[in-house]
Amino acid sequence: MLAASGDGKESDHPSTESSQTCRKFEYSEILLATDNFDESLVIGKGGFGKVYKGNIINGSSLVVAAIKRLDSMSTQGATEFWAEVEMLSKLRHCHLVSLFGYCNYEKEMILIYEYIPNGTLEDHLHKLGTPLSWLQRLKICIGAARGLDYLHTGTGIEFGVIHRDVKSSNILLHERWAAKISDFGLSKIGPTNQPSTTVITGVKGTFGYFDPNYFTTGKLTRKSDVYAFGVVLMEVLCRKRAVDRTLDEDHWGLVMWAQDSIKEGNLKHIIDSGIRGQISTKCLNEFVQIAEKCLLRNPKLRPTMAEIVVGLNSVLASEEKTSSFFPPDDRKKLDIFPLPSNGENSGRTVVPLPSNGDNSGISSFREPSHPCRQFDFPEILLATHNFHESLLIGVGGFGKVYKGNIMNGSSAEVVAIKRLNTMSSEGASVFWAEVETLSKLRHYHLVSLLGYCNYEKEMILIYNYLPNGTLEHHLHKLGTPLSWLQRLNICIGAARGLDYLHTGMGIDFVVHRNVNTSTILLHENWEAKISSFGLSKIGPANQSLTFVNTLIKGTLGYLDPDYYSTGRLTRKSDVYSFGVVLLEVLCRKRAIERSLDVETWALATWAQQSIKEGNLKRIIDFDIRDQISPYCLQEFVRVVEGCLHSSPKQRPTMAEVVGLLVHIRTIQEKMNNPLKLAQRTIFGRMFDNRRGH
Repeated sequence: MLAASGDGKESDHPSTESSQTCRKFEYSEILLATDNFDESLVIGKGGFGKVYKGNIINGSSLVVAAIKRLDSMSTQGATEFWAEVEMLSKLRHCHLVSLFGYCNYEKEMILIYEYIPNGTLEDHLHKLGTPLSWLQRLKICIGAARGLDYLHTGTGIEFGVIHRDVKSSNILLHERWAAKISDFGLSKIGPTNQPSTTVITGVKGTFGYFDPNYFTTGKLTRKSDVYAFGVVLMEVLCRKRAVDRTLDEDHWGLVMWAQDSIKEGNLKHIIDSGIRGQISTKCLNEFVQIAEKCLLRNPKLRPTMAEIVVGLNSVLASEEKTSSFFPPDDRKKLDIFPLPSNGENSGRTVVPLPSNGDNSGISSFREPSHPCRQFDFPEILLATHNFHESLLIGVGGFGKVYKGNIMNGSSAEVVAIKRLNTMSSEGASVFWAEVETLSKLRHYHLVSLLGYCNYEKEMILIYNYLPNGTLEHHLHKLGTPLSWLQRLNICIGAARGLDYLHTGMGIDFVVHRNVNTSTILLHENWEAKISSFGLSKIGPANQSLTFVNTLIKGTLGYLDPDYYSTGRLTRKSDVYSFGVVLLEVLCRKRAIERSLDVETWALATWAQQSIKEGNLKRIIDFDIRDQISPYCLQEFVRVVEGCLHSSPKQRPTMAEVVGLLVHIRTIQEKMNNPLKLAQRTIFGRMFDNRRGH
């Protein structure tokens, strides 16, 4: 990366060598786009400086951009500028603002983003007085929560991003009111493999949104973002600023004022009068509970962003259901106050994402404009020693997979090289589908495609090498002693990858169509990565349930019954397949288990029947029986049953699956201490006192 030196020339920026995928714009392009920074094009102003609207060339297209120019008098400077470039060049998610590029010329530091026409959530809540309905507000909150969840868990191999400045002015709204998280100048990177990772840092952020624990100790965690998001939830509900100077001085802080009002049973007076008649008692209760949990003083007791997404989706589903029963005029007559003393949810609701459009169908693949690298065939021959059998590490429907060393940039990298067998039933369409899909995706829990080679009849894919192979091998061939918590972590990782495919790509979503234990690869630290996208289908993300008539493809034992009986493929088809994976992990039996009676070869059928009969003893892998708490087993089985529901509409989303599995893991970790050892041992004996019985 380059930074300006004092004489106006460019010099190497010390912190980052440009792994940046974003473009470096010429200063002349910026002047042209902004008419020499004409004041009539100013669309905003913040701590960084002014923001201009302008047209700029991005790739081969002329696009509308938001051009943020650093004010030389700004307290934010080069550090925040490079942090923003560094951060956004690594991130890609439909609920994060996209950075087109940057310009660094003499003293000018300029960031060029996608233009988000509806501005900030803050503007609509507090300046413009936009009449946002309760359902619109819920959807905005869910979108922002999804973006933060991606930052915390889905951004890279060894890091998660702590935003550190979550607030309503950093939530931008697209033309369809979809929320996008922005402004990463204060963000910090930390390892993702520790749920409570702490970064010691100087306190920065915005008053009113500060995590009290962070403010008093300087310890920054992902839960600091959760606290700030809790403030945003209160803002959305009350339509009052985080620091509201119209209140008594003792109650300037929205959080304290709202919490005091709730304790006093005076919730009615804090809710924005514009939406009071739109909120059911149950949904209000659940929403406030989520906000209150986010605002807990102890960071460890706050939910994760994944859990918040699940909770808000549940509120949205309940509210939409209520809306369908009560017309707007009748809802205004409902007495939603006071709240009942016990607001427990009596049942769990499965929530499809809201639909914003009428597009239908899932697109077939075309030969893509490949942003990934095209390797020359001699490079492949050199890396594999002319496809020497000693380097063979796997064989599948596509062909053979070789381990090899290949130059990627300036360094040699160990890779997995998958070569199409010319006799394979999988051909060019599968090859291009894999390239097309993986070139669009970037997530920690998806395998990375480094490039491809297409030479004469040779079709070859080059991936990052994952040393621990497939989950299938460890469960069924190697007999690896995986603990219950290891298995849970693997399931959570795979679920996160699938959730990103289903919801995090932007204008499209991906249905994997071949989720199974052999397509879940394991990194050296046992982190799961989804692979094999040759059968995947892409569809428009603005539909919650898109169907397509398509040839049945996939793996027996994992196929969604609705898919193979109707030919209709949806994201819920992947959810069904993942339910089978969960059973495999619990039972250590194959999806098609020929050691069983012919009538019960299918693991899903056999396990579900055993569950109905109350005979869990015979389905759980003996090696982990005494590691599972009764509650966690019960909840895990509930997740499985939800995924395997015969009606796709009744299955959970992958986001919900993530949240539930994370919750199970949290409870299990609490149980895994000496005080609970006796209880776990007794429970294990409930299954069997002797091995093999």
